[in-house]
Amino acid sequence: MSQSDVRLRGIKKQYGKLDVIHGIDLDIEPGEFVVFVGPSGCGKTTLLRMIAGLEEISSGDLSISGERVNDLPSSQRGVAMVFQSYALYPHKTVYDNMAFGLKIAKVPKPEIDRRVKEASAVLQITEYLDRLPKALSGGQRQRVAIGRAIVRDPKVFLFDEPLSNLDAALRTKMRVELKTLHRRLGATMIYVTHDQIEAMTLADKIVVLNKGRVEQVGRPLDLYTSPASLFVAGFIGSPQMNFITGEFASRSAASTVGLRPEHLKVDANGPIVGTLKHSEQLGNETFAYVDAGVLGEITARMDGTLMLAPGSAIALGFDPEHLYRFDSAGKRIS
Repeated sequence: MSQSDVRLRGIKKQYGKLDVIHGIDLDIEPGEFVVFVGPSGCGKTTLLRMIAGLEEISSGDLSISGERVNDLPSSQRGVAMVFQSYALYPHKTVYDNMAFGLKIAKVPKPEIDRRVKEASAVLQITEYLDRLPKALSGGQRQRVAIGRAIVRDPKVFLFDEPLSNLDAALRTKMRVELKTLHRRLGATMIYVTHDQIEAMTLADKIVVLNKGRVEQVGRPLDLYTSPASLFVAGFIGSPQMNFITGEFASRSAASTVGLRPEHLKVDANGPIVGTLKHSEQLGNETFAYVDAGVLGEITARMDGTLMLAPGSAIALGFDPEHLYRFDSAGKRIS
């Protein structure tokens, strides 16, 4: 499997007078698994489709393996895209679905057979090659869609929210399988999702997008420990970081301070005092939702079982090194 770099320089997208992608610069290294993440409407799918050649680039330069590809059709860019909807032919077998693109490209039949059988072995779907898609589960259909991409031996794999149609348990299983597949193939992969858990678990590098701009690029744990802005701090991490303004923040010389739920603990002398509104006991951990008066609702993530009833008084403390400070523009104060 080939490895290719992808370079974006000043990439913009406009629909008439509406700017949706605002001059993005980004380097994706050979063999990297890069995830574009952000809320609906942030531009992540549009950016992926521009790389794929399915959306025209308004301005800027896109190169794959050192070649400028702005004006090349999708079929000549060396990319393969896996969609959310699987997009399988219902009347064709798994084998024929995987082989179809190669037949159109007039690849010799023995080579088609070799590629399909190799890809099906990697994806553990060999026993399903004679079945129609309707006889497969959602996870099996998604494997077929990935296999159809693998047989093309692309320079770059593009994934557009491929797991969003699966149930929670199957999404977890498929995340593991995708990461394992990436290690086996060593291929360059670009993946779009709105799910920050998928981003954190899959990515070598995360690109956080907000309103058509890059908020931050970095390794998953770097974004978790050192978010550059309120937006990134609030998007990366589950449950979401607590944000506090007013006098509490002013005492820390900030417009807003942030505390992650997992960094809070029950402490009789803690500075956050309130009433327990509700708790969610999950066995290994408990989420406590605390009405902290002028500080707002505070979420704390704790180990084990919290033995407090709703309405009980509770005080929370934290290690000052876990306090995040942000200025009035929402930028992190170092």
